[in-house]
Amino acid sequence: MNLPPTVTERAFARLAKIGAAQDGKALRVAVEGGGCSGFQYEIDLDTKTADDLVLEGHGESVIVDSTSLPFLYNAIIDFSDELIGARFVINNPNATSSCGCGTSFSI
Repeated sequence: MNLPPTVTERAFARLAKIGAAQDGKALRVAVEGGGCSGFQYEIDLDTKTADDLVLEGHGESVIVDSTSLPFLYNAIIDFSDELIGARFVINNPNATSSCGCGTSFSI
């Protein structure tokens, strides 16, 4: 079953901490061609558009455009704060392989 991506409490909390909504922004998660594995994630603060799927929590929003959505069905958008750095991460069950940095994948 194809379900929209989900966003963890940790990811929404990080967006609230950086004040994305206060600046009129949302976290955009997109998939583009490229990267070392064929596709890559583009994660940025952006404004909402009419064709975006909007996922909301803690007064914050995560947006996914309609072209990227099929690549992100059933994915989990999370925030990782590890010794090597803090970043938003995507746990994508559609990816058959991914690179070591986690930003590119293949299907």
